[in-house]
Amino acid sequence: MFLRKLNPFARQTRERITLDLDDTLVYAIGDVHGCLAELLSLEEKIVADARSFTGRKLMILLGDYVDRGPESARVISHLLHVAPEGFGRICLAGNHDIAMLDYLEGRLGLDIWLSMGGLPTLFSYGIDPDHLARVFRKSSEIDSHIRANIPAAHAGFLRSLPVMVKSQRFVFVHAGIRPGISLDAQSDDDLVTIRSEFLNARLSSDKWIVHGHTRVRDPRPLGRRFGIDTGAFESGRLTALRIYGSRGRLIFS
Repeated sequence: MFLRKLNPFARQTRERITLDLDDTLVYAIGDVHGCLAELLSLEEKIVADARSFTGRKLMILLGDYVDRGPESARVISHLLHVAPEGFGRICLAGNHDIAMLDYLEGRLGLDIWLSMGGLPTLFSYGIDPDHLARVFRKSSEIDSHIRANIPAAHAGFLRSLPVMVKSQRFVFVHAGIRPGISLDAQSDDDLVTIRSEFLNARLSSDKWIVHGHTRVRDPRPLGRRFGIDTGAFESGRLTALRIYGSRGRLIFS
């Protein structure tokens, strides 16, 4: 879709995780997009909300940690550290995270990444591509400079992100699933980029699909879908869906 092959190294297939979430308090978190203050605020509210719960507690972030918002570098640094005390944390891949890695690994041109909202991400690392264009004569030199100044640990984080978590009742993905195809046969691309084919379908799945990617003003269940991307980089509101058993409620940053 947004992939431009600039070298022979293909993307690796991403991990899919199966979990038993019985007796687990789950907080699914929507698209962060560089909004560190909103993420920290939401984490504080989640920790307070879960304080009296003595069982297993898990945060599942639905991807898109970078681009559009102002602090992508600090968001990744934060997520590289341990989760709040008493919590596990799984970070899923979003299409913006994959696009950034595709650029860093030479599969995507800088112009395409910038068109997706990558400029604030570069600024968050102290990199100004307009300044680089005045310093370097060749685009390859600009690319080399940028890639050398993104921490290897951050690229490793983007490379490590799984693409799905599923349990008996729920599926957590960034964008959605392709209707009519088993979960095991879903492509990575569909899981992080699908939109209308998923949103307009009448799902026959026996599981709830919890996702981000498509912005909603007021998150609510629709069929067997629950989208929780509330456009934090524009609205200032990052959303979590708290799930315990078959019941859920929303928490906002």
